[in-house]
Amino acid sequence: MYRVITIERQYASGGNEIGRKLAEELGYKLFDHNILHEAAANLKTPPIYIENLEETSSGSLIFNLSKTPFGGNSNDKHLPMAEKLFAEEKSIIERAAEEGGCVIVGRAAGHILKDREDCLRVFIHADIQTRMKRAIDKEGIKESEAESVLKKIDKRRNGFYNSVTKWEWGNPKYFELCLDSGKLGLERCVQLLAQAAKL
Repeated sequence: MYRVITIERQYASGGNEIGRKLAEELGYKLFDHNILHEAAANLKTPPIYIENLEETSSGSLIFNLSKTPFGGNSNDKHLPMAEKLFAEEKSIIERAAEEGGCVIVGRAAGHILKDREDCLRVFIHADIQTRMKRAIDKEGIKESEAESVLKKIDKRRNGFYNSVTKWEWGNPKYFELCLDSGKLGLERCVQLLAQAAKL
C-alpha cells in the first residue's frame, strides 16, 4: 500500500481537486496550499508576502539544498527568501511523508521523496480546451486571457520543476501514473488513484 501520494499537475487540469477528493476517499491528510501557510508561519512571514515566490526560483541554490537532509537551513540569513521558502516546504513534505497517510500536491514532492518506496508519484494533465474551460469556469479567468494564463503558469511550473529536480516536468518515466483528467474525468481519476494506492 502507498502511504504517500504526490501529484504534479498542469494548471487547470483539476489536479488540486483530484488531490482533495483522493485524500477524503483514503482518509489521508492533504498537503496543498496549507504547506505555504505552515512554511510562512515557520518563517514568521505573512503568506501573502511570499506566495508569489512559490515555483519561481532559479534552482541553482535550490537544487543543492534539495540534496541535503530536510532541505538545508531555512533560517540561513544569506539565503534569498525563495530558497528559504523551498527549504521550509521541503522539510514539511519530508515530515509529512515520515508520518504517512498523506496526499501532497505540487512543490516537486515526488522528486523530494523519490527514494521512498511507499510513495506513488502521479502527473495529471488534460487537453488545452478542457483546461481553458476549467480555468474560465472554476478559476474565474477571463475567456480572452485563458490560453495565455495556462501557458504562463505551465511555463513557470515547468521551469521551477526542471531547475529543482533536473527532471523533465511531465515525463512519464518519473511518475508511476500519468492520467488524462480531460478524458477520464476527475471522479474516475480519483477512483483509479484510490485503487492504485491500495496495491
